[in-house]
Amino acid sequence: MHDHAPVSGGIRDAGHRRLLTVSLSLTVVVMIVQVVGAILSGSLALLADAAHMFTDASALVIALIATAVAARPADDRRTFGYQRAEVFGALINAVILSVLMVVVAIQGVQRLMDPGEVDVAGPLMLVVAVVGMVANAISMWLLSRAQRTSINVRGAYLEVMGDLIGSVLVIVAAIVIVTTGWMPADAIASLLIAVMILPRAISLLREVFSVLAESAPKGMSVTEIRDHLKRYQGVVDVHDVHVWQLTRGAPVFTAHVTVDSALFAAGRSAELLAELQNCLAEHFDVEHSTFQLEPAGHDDCEATHA
Repeated sequence: MHDHAPVSGGIRDAGHRRLLTVSLSLTVVVMIVQVVGAILSGSLALLADAAHMFTDASALVIALIATAVAARPADDRRTFGYQRAEVFGALINAVILSVLMVVVAIQGVQRLMDPGEVDVAGPLMLVVAVVGMVANAISMWLLSRAQRTSINVRGAYLEVMGDLIGSVLVIVAAIVIVTTGWMPADAIASLLIAVMILPRAISLLREVFSVLAESAPKGMSVTEIRDHLKRYQGVVDVHDVHVWQLTRGAPVFTAHVTVDSALFAAGRSAELLAELQNCLAEHFDVEHSTFQLEPAGHDDCEATHA
């Protein structure tokens, strides 16, 4: 028997979705302004900050699109539905971000080692960075209340906070350039932003590969789950346990449960099944669980499927 309860909350909430959409719109507009500003001013730090904002914008786009895609019903070809769309989107996002940050880091180091004729337009760089800081501050204000009750909005809030820090770094570098004319400040700011972002990109890649490799979700102990299930009256053993996740926050669990034959004779198998599924949902946040109940002393081929 299967329990296909939908994953709820967070970004699927209409009110939260509107806030994220507004924040996304601000982020995209400022990102475009920063890219144009980086090209016109020659600022590598602005380009790095634009890449930082690209991360957040693409993450929000992926989440919003994945919400719509994941809502599509499962069919005979995609029996688990479309929730993996978010994982593939995150993979693309992480690869692009990693490449951008490596390029920015290499160019930053090259500028420090051989400044050459680099001439950064400090005033333009400062104006664009201030615009970015103001936009990020507005986004944080919009998300401040909802982030207390939604983990997804909380994630977006922290990303915007990171953008705000990046904008502050660019502003500091721009002020140094305007007041002293010391051009290496731009390269140093770009390297600091790259240092902030690259570990996040690597962490995201690791999470994506963990999901695609069908590893058990981080922090979830198969041994602990098995021991917990074996405490229920009538459960003799729990074996062939498999735990993986379709995407972040959507774990899947399957197991064979050997049950005392007397429980079957008493007609309590359905009751036990409900107890096991409720156990996983309440104690381990697993909403999608499948159990095969087997009477003790029988071969697998004689197992009773529930």
